[in-house]
Amino acid sequence: MSPKNKKKLEKIRSKLDKLDNKLLSLIKFRTNLVKEVLKLKEFKKEIVDKKRINFILKKIHSKSKKLKIDPKITNRIWKNMILSYIDYEKRNFKRK
Repeated sequence: MSPKNKKKLEKIRSKLDKLDNKLLSLIKFRTNLVKEVLKLKEFKKEIVDKKRINFILKKIHSKSKKLKIDPKITNRIWKNMILSYIDYEKRNFKRK
């Protein structure tokens, strides 16, 4: 890689690092919302709502297309995020 391209790469990576920090803040905010939702659930079986999951994934697919983002990327990200939060809820569910 040429020195010029290395500098460009460093700048781009710096922007990615800043973006990652913003994403972490958003994930923290989302986690706090999930905690609030979890408090409302009375039974462990309420954690997985397949209709809601399908609705979210369809909405993300359609928005991705409109924004010209590869829907495979966003679908994979959202599926993993949903599964991660399902796992989080199951680990933190407390019977009332």
